[in-house]
Amino acid sequence: EVQLVESGGGLVQAGGSLRLSCKASGFTFDDYAIGWFRQAPGKERDFVASMRWANGDKYYNESVKGRFTISRDRAGNTVHLQMNNLNVDDTAVYYCAAQRVGATRYDVWGQGTQVTVSS
Repeated sequence: EVQLVESGGGLVQAGGSLRLSCKASGFTFDDYAIGWFRQAPGKERDFVASMRWANGDKYYNESVKGRFTISRDRAGNTVHLQMNNLNVDDTAVYYCAAQRVGATRYDVWGQGTQVTVSS
C-alpha cells in the first residue's frame, strides 16, 4: 500500500521548535517532489515547503523562510521539516504530500499531524 506517515507534531510555546517527519511506505521518493502543507482552522490549505528528491532543490513559502528547513534522509526514505522560532500563526495541521515528477498535482497525502503553538 502506498502511503505517507507524518510524525513529530505537538504543543510548543512561541519561540520553540519542532521537527516533523514524513516517511514513505510502499514506494520510494526517487521520482518525486515532496511537499509540506498546512491548514489552520477555517482557512485554506497552504503550501509550506517542498523538495525535489533527486537533486535536493528546495522551495519555501515566504512566511517560513529562515525559520523552517526541509531536508531528506535517503537511507530512511524520509523527509523532515525542522521548524524553529515558531509563532502562534504556525498553528495548523501539517500534511506531507508527494508529487511524481512531471505530474500536475500532489497525489499521495499523509494523514496530517497537529502543530499547536501557544503564546
